Amino acid sequence: MFDKETFRCVGMNTSLGGKTTLSAVCEATDAGGNKRLTNFSLGSDGKVTREFVVGTGKYEGMVTTGTVEPLGPFPVIKAGTFQDCNHQTGTYKLK
Repeated sequence: MFDKETFRCVGMNTSLGGKTTLSAVCEATDAGGNKRLTNFSLGSDGKVTREFVVGTGKYEGMVTTGTVEPLGPFPVIKAGTFQDCNHQTGTYKLK
């Protein structure tokens, strides 16, 4: 579940005075065209949390909890894009 999906994200990361912030919203699309919108944020504990917002198709009504550990970044293969892999832990329940 969730492997090899395509993501489009918009967000902002900052590093000011030794403090880091992260806030992003990502739309993921799977091979079947089902989509889900997820909010990612950096908590005070230094962990990135994900919050499911809404989904289409098989993701409609899905409920999730979890954290994210980025494993990259990896080398750029096309200008204007990035590659990454996230180790996500938590639970999900489809409707």
